[in-house]
Amino acid sequence: MRAWWFIAAIGAFGLWQCATQREISHPPGVLAAAEPRQEAIHGAPPALIKPGYKITALASFDTTARVILAEHYRFDREADLAPVDLALGWGRLSDTSVLDQLSFSQDHRFYYYRWHAAPPVPVTEIVTHSANMHMIPANDAVAKRLSRVRAGSLVRFSGYLVKVEAPDGWAWVSSLTRDDTGAGACELVWVDDLETL
Repeated sequence: MRAWWFIAAIGAFGLWQCATQREISHPPGVLAAAEPRQEAIHGAPPALIKPGYKITALASFDTTARVILAEHYRFDREADLAPVDLALGWGRLSDTSVLDQLSFSQDHRFYYYRWHAAPPVPVTEIVTHSANMHMIPANDAVAKRLSRVRAGSLVRFSGYLVKVEAPDGWAWVSSLTRDDTGAGACELVWVDDLETL
């Protein structure tokens, strides 16, 4: 009898996970037209506190974007700060008709894209209108909301692009531009507020 309940529980968990993690579908059309907004910090920088780290705000940052992929981390060093990476798209990179012609993946804090036959938009547009962002929740409420975000979600968030330093010399620094690629091109975002639209 216990074995039956265990199998039923595993099955129920699997169905729940499938329902809560599957991608949200959208009809063709741009969902997030505006570019991310980044501004210099004027006056005293905000106090951003995570025990064991020095966090410096480099610029204020807010955006509305479509989540292309969401990857959760638990075991790397960075998971202590950023438990979720969001691969995000805006402009035509938030349009299902464009995204359906591309393949995306995330691995080891990087994200990758490729096209099936030919790129549906210029490659420079893919670079400048999508990004992998490491999300540092400012508090437990934001962390909970981040944990529920899944591919296809339309999110709006605000906070800061940051530099993180640890006493042992380890550092993690955000990109401050949307047109770079490769190592160091990801945004490291302190998330003060996030909502799923």
